Amino acid sequence: MKTTSHMQSSLGQFLKSRRERLQPSMAGISPLPGRRRTPGLRIQEVAYLANVSVTYYTWLEQGRETKPSQEVLTSIGKALQLSADEFQHLFELANGDILRADKSQSEKDIDCFVLQKLVEQFQYPSFISNEETGVITAWNRSAELVIADFGSIPEEERNLIQLIFLNPDYRRRLENWESLARYSTAFMRANFDRYKDNPVFMERFKQLLRDSEDFARFWDLFEIQQKRVTRAAYFLPDGQRMDFEIHSATGIDNDPNLHWCIFMPVASTNTEEQLIRLLEKDKG
Repeated sequence: MKTTSHMQSSLGQFLKSRRERLQPSMAGISPLPGRRRTPGLRIQEVAYLANVSVTYYTWLEQGRETKPSQEVLTSIGKALQLSADEFQHLFELANGDILRADKSQSEKDIDCFVLQKLVEQFQYPSFISNEETGVITAWNRSAELVIADFGSIPEEERNLIQLIFLNPDYRRRLENWESLARYSTAFMRANFDRYKDNPVFMERFKQLLRDSEDFARFWDLFEIQQKRVTRAAYFLPDGQRMDFEIHSATGIDNDPNLHWCIFMPVASTNTEEQLIRLLEKDKG
């Protein structure tokens, strides 16, 4: 179970990262006099913009203030020009009860047989993963043909972010690799505090930092993304390009850590027709 000090340390780190990326000119204020030793806004400038005392905001970044109000967080978020995803992340970091509740619910057993039967009903590439461990637990034949042959991948490596950063063949086949890689890193960053007590999650994180310079570079950007519709374009072995929108659903069987990804063909392309032919040939 996470302690308040851990969560507030993460909150302080997040606030500091947002403060350092925001220049006075972007915030619409004149910079304070004197040489600036750090990038971005000074603590005094954020406090001024958010209409809180310098001491109070300093305590927030240091983790000494443990119960900021919604009004104060909203004011600080506006001062730091947070995006909608970043606002959500800010409130999650400040609300330890949410993080603990998700942790307690994740301990239930997962019925992989039922999940497998569910994804097999879909023609579009589809898989279900456990967000806490990152392991893909169920997938359909379309996913094997288009995304990856999950059945041949060891369970501990059956994870989309590992495929993105550590599998050269997957990287070559993904036309928009960089945008999807940055999005995946930003989503992992947004959920890091939720799952950092899980040893499987942390071992994967350490491996990515150790073995992928690109992941380490994107991680240092401190970008935050919540789940949203995004795109992926794959090149198949025969040279075909297939374009998908990745849609998602969470809370399967009331488990907040089960996440369902469905790759829907982009309507303005011939991907759906290509997929139908691919499946017919596979049955063939």
